[in-house]
Amino acid sequence: MKRRNFLTASAFATASVPLAAPSIARAQDTFTWQMTNAYGPGSPFYVEGPGSPTDFCAKVERMSGGRLRIQHFAAGELIPALEGFDAVSSGTVQMNAANSYFWAGRVPAAQYFTTVPFGLNFQGQNAWLYHGGGMELWDELYEPLGVKALPMGNTGVQMTGWFREPIETVEDFRGLVMRIPGLAGRVYATLGVDVRLLPGGEIFPALERGVIDAAEFVGPYQDRRLGLQNAAKYYYTTGWHEPCNVTELLINRAAWDSLPDDLKAIVEAAAMACSLESHTWCEATNAEALADLVENEGVIADTLPEAVVEALREATMAVLEEGAAADPSVRKVHDAFMAFKAQHDQWSGVSERPFHNMAG
Repeated sequence: MKRRNFLTASAFATASVPLAAPSIARAQDTFTWQMTNAYGPGSPFYVEGPGSPTDFCAKVERMSGGRLRIQHFAAGELIPALEGFDAVSSGTVQMNAANSYFWAGRVPAAQYFTTVPFGLNFQGQNAWLYHGGGMELWDELYEPLGVKALPMGNTGVQMTGWFREPIETVEDFRGLVMRIPGLAGRVYATLGVDVRLLPGGEIFPALERGVIDAAEFVGPYQDRRLGLQNAAKYYYTTGWHEPCNVTELLINRAAWDSLPDDLKAIVEAAAMACSLESHTWCEATNAEALADLVENEGVIADTLPEAVVEALREATMAVLEEGAAADPSVRKVHDAFMAFKAQHDQWSGVSERPFHNMAG
């Protein structure tokens, strides 16, 4: 066949094959989404700064070349602080940033995907989520509710909290009114604490006015910004209640399914990047903040007494088992979490623990 005839025939054959026009067009589709947030305007880590939700939105827009733009609204700017789950589930907005333990009243098992008292630290929690079956369980739990979740941040280990009076024995908890969310709140309740769930912006005025006697928020940098050192002076650590704290990126399932695969991959990559970046930011800022609180603000930073920690551990195990016994979905997540933790503890026992105890 002459070259001219070959080219003509090839062109005709190509023209006769329908191009995947819908796929090409779909890959170039642009999307404008809205993200709400459980935390107030300007909050470091939870709203602004390295690895924050607004940073996530900027990363996604930059990585996608502007094909996916996400408008961020802090708490109160579009919806109230703790109404994000319903807003995403109903499709009112496409995304929400919060912590999954805020939805404990609706989905008790969701708490395991934020943190578990005496549970896994930053490394262990991410190992479980990404490589130990945690993400699959999270998807299974949320799919019937029309939502999907991704980890998008992590504070690492948190401080036990601020107390107006010292804690010397477990009896000192009895009668305290304390702001504390999640499973830890249920643990404290068994020891006689009157537990309150307050948004971050309401913690300082409540503590200052004596409406509450104690409060847990995050760590030195975040707590100093709220001014909690001006309302209480006893600042305890151990991290028993939140050995890590995962920021949940909640996504409407139908909206997620509408994205082409490359944009889904960008969202996943940006969320993972923010999880790492937010944690390293916390690690970089807390040391200076704690030193400032102690040296310049008169804060008394101390470790909870060992007997108190052991009482909290015993109460925690009872609360976790009670919750698992009451709900099959909690039982499934609980057993999977604890099985992974037992395995991970063996490794951390010969890696992290000796380093901290002997070489750190």
